[in-house]
Amino acid sequence: MKISVIIPTYNRYEVLKRALSSVFAQTHLPFEAIVIDDGSTDSTREIQKDYPSVKYFYQENSGVSSARNLGIKKANCEWIAFLDSDDEWDVNKLQEQALFYKNNTDIFMSYTAEKWIRNAVEVKVPKKFRKIGGVIFEECLSHCIIAPSSTLIHKNILNAVGLFDESLEVCEDYDLWLRVSRMYEIGLVDKFLTIKYGGEDDQLSIKYWGMDRFRVVALENLLKTSDDKRDLIVDTLVKKYRVLLKGAIKHNRMSDANNYKMKLEFYEDSET
Repeated sequence: MKISVIIPTYNRYEVLKRALSSVFAQTHLPFEAIVIDDGSTDSTREIQKDYPSVKYFYQENSGVSSARNLGIKKANCEWIAFLDSDDEWDVNKLQEQALFYKNNTDIFMSYTAEKWIRNAVEVKVPKKFRKIGGVIFEECLSHCIIAPSSTLIHKNILNAVGLFDESLEVCEDYDLWLRVSRMYEIGLVDKFLTIKYGGEDDQLSIKYWGMDRFRVVALENLLKTSDDKRDLIVDTLVKKYRVLLKGAIKHNRMSDANNYKMKLEFYEDSET
């Protein structure tokens, strides 16, 4: 199995080296490793000297979705593995997923279990992020249970559902996995093969407040094309707008509160 690894990065030169070291340590080596530099101002460009086989592309800062999409377009293989530049892989990650596909020829996207490292300490993954394989659309609605760094996906799926939504500053992975899981089964390799790091100031989940603000956009976009899942999507929108309304009132964001109240009433009416 030939695999293209796509690593988007922005001002993470040191941890990018850690990520790439884990790529080139794989027991199933990828065909190519593609680094998309999303406008870095540090030493990221030097990565070509550290790893001469890396395919390096620079773009003006446009966001992680744009960077991943450029990587997909540059990839020469049908199988795509994503790796965030601050994460890394167990040495057997690609080997285990390649074996999974050999034994499950009707599945074209899989992901793995993961370890979480927060401020250099391993922490327990919350139950709401429990991993499950198969028909998992409903499980994907509340939170993003699939880490991009854990995935290995065939280009045919991306051609069918579309690429990452570049209008979403965050939750772009949540949006894409919903589109995939609505149409396809997703396989789970239930082994801790992905190591996710957190607690850094540059992480998007820390930078933005109220992540559900972006999830409701993804859900509303999906609602336009998903009549078969309408009840599940509307029910989730009601729950998320209740949370957003409560948060807006608590933090005295009255303009947001009025908007969320209007949205909530609309979707509550849609349920009846």
